[in-house]
Amino acid sequence: MKKIGSYYYLCAMALAILPGCNKKSQGTWDNNTASHDKASLWGGALAQGDSEFGVEEDFIPLQEEDLKAQFADGAVPQPRLSPGEPGSGLPTIDHFRTPDAELAYLFRPVYFNTDDHVLRGKEYVNAIETMAAYLKSHPHTFICVAGHCDERAPEAYNLSLGSRRANYVRTLLVQKGVHPEQIHTISYGKERPISFGHTPQDWAKNRRAEFRIYKKS
Repeated sequence: MKKIGSYYYLCAMALAILPGCNKKSQGTWDNNTASHDKASLWGGALAQGDSEFGVEEDFIPLQEEDLKAQFADGAVPQPRLSPGEPGSGLPTIDHFRTPDAELAYLFRPVYFNTDDHVLRGKEYVNAIETMAAYLKSHPHTFICVAGHCDERAPEAYNLSLGSRRANYVRTLLVQKGVHPEQIHTISYGKERPISFGHTPQDWAKNRRAEFRIYKKS
């Protein structure tokens, strides 16, 4: 009788363990759950300014290869020399100036949705076309496109995102006929906000690309 009792006890224990083993046997179940969480976190359905952020592991900084792949269908090489380098004929980026007078409206900032580097508003696409027309008719005018992000997510992630935003704008300008050597890019990530609050409205103002200009005499 003791042997029979032990046998049923062992069977009961095996049945209790099996459901847990079956769940793990699917291999990617936990990973799929995490992926769904990230999809809801970063999904395209998010409205501008809407997002809630989890742990830092949700943010994977992009590498240079990622940036190249992003524009593989219309990639534009960076200028041969950076501003300030010998032979570039340009001063350092610090000597590029914020546009003033009539150029302040022409080269006004453009804004992005959360975790997005593509310009979605028609007014921003029109603004890029106007900038391109000016730069094509002023070949001695050079610009620096600076990519910015809101305060959320780690620094490395935002630097990568800011780079994607700046390079996306650069690619659009070149596709519209601007000489690639006229356009330089830089990313400040979340380090230079223009709105210091912590609301969706503040974040929306900080997700931007700004323009600085240098005119060669």
